[in-house]
Amino acid sequence: MNIKAQNFYNQAYDIYVYNYLSDKNKQNCRINFIIGACVVGVIALSLVISKPIFAFNNSPQIKNDTGQKEIYLQKNFEENIKNKYSGAYVAFPTDGIAHIKLVKYINSRPIKINVVELNTNVNPNLQIKPAMAGYSLNSKSTVRKIANQKGSIVAINGGFFKPQTGVPLGALVIDGKILTGPIYNRVGIAIFEEDNKTYYKMDNIVFDIKAHTKNHTIKIDNINQPRMLASNTLLYTSIWGKVSPTAPKGGYNVLVSGNIIKKISANPIEISKDEYVISAPINLVKQFAKDKEIYLDIKLNKTLENAKHILGAGPYLVKDSKLYVDYKTQKLEAISGKNPRSAIGYKDDGTLIIVSVDGREQSSVGMTLFELGKFMLKLGCTNAMNFDGGSSSALYVKGKIVNSAYNKEGVAVSNALVINEVDSSLYQISSID
Repeated sequence: MNIKAQNFYNQAYDIYVYNYLSDKNKQNCRINFIIGACVVGVIALSLVISKPIFAFNNSPQIKNDTGQKEIYLQKNFEENIKNKYSGAYVAFPTDGIAHIKLVKYINSRPIKINVVELNTNVNPNLQIKPAMAGYSLNSKSTVRKIANQKGSIVAINGGFFKPQTGVPLGALVIDGKILTGPIYNRVGIAIFEEDNKTYYKMDNIVFDIKAHTKNHTIKIDNINQPRMLASNTLLYTSIWGKVSPTAPKGGYNVLVSGNIIKKISANPIEISKDEYVISAPINLVKQFAKDKEIYLDIKLNKTLENAKHILGAGPYLVKDSKLYVDYKTQKLEAISGKNPRSAIGYKDDGTLIIVSVDGREQSSVGMTLFELGKFMLKLGCTNAMNFDGGSSSALYVKGKIVNSAYNKEGVAVSNALVINEVDSSLYQISSID
């Protein structure tokens, strides 16, 4: 570029700058543009800095805050349930509990099923335990009444019982106290509570009960159970009732209080709290009666030691993640056909699964034990077992019997498994002076 051209452009530029700086409107626009650019920059910077505060996440991450963790667990629990039971009716009575209603078809015949899944890892305030129908074993009541009395969210009928009296025909342990012993060593579910955690085990229940005196050891066959053989030696506590049964033919009842033999009689004996009666054939009574002092030794099979609660019924449905229905060895052939059913099982992740199957009606034909076992296996149960079924089957969820129970309520039963929600932050005072 030559010198003349360069001078021309310099003069033109100087004139442009002078005119621009002399024009107040252009200056105002320039200032407004700069201010606007600065404001936009500040807002953008604020949004970047504040994003973690205002951002919304549909699946909050687990933090140290207990409330956030509970929200996260409950959301995951609900999502998993909805995915698992896609297309079925699903409700959540409280955190950690899901109620599902569905219809399954076997050989083109309908079966109405209610399922309850619950997990104490999601809601540590859930408490699962057996409940008696009354204050003694000789009591019966409906599942709804038992649930209402205990203030329960969910309840299902439990083990077998003698229809005439309500005495459980199988093992029952509540809060570590043995109420009844097993029959035919049938399977039971054991509930453990340790370090604010709840977990479950399932096994055939075996009690080893011995009475020791200075010179003798006597094997006791069962606790608070009806006599099956005249040769059986049975133990009765005050939970049985006010008095013991009559002694077996040619046998005696022996009242023990404070480890001291207080009375021997062939007739029923009144039993007070902290006393018990040994009912045995005469030849055994003669062995230990002269020793006066007697001590009990009760052992449970190793797998169930330290269980807080045990509820026996049977048979097995699933064992170690495999179909396992041992109704013959547990002497339960009479219930093997299609019937209304109640069942319980659990998964490795701590989920407890309760099932009620409607039957004996056109809209729901019921299940055989093998069909029920396959269904429990499909739900993911590692172990599962049958509860008392037929007319006893009744499932209660938040104020209602949700299955098609016999007579709309189900028959009066001996015991139930109940689920309550308790406030673990409150300290329980057991007594006052």
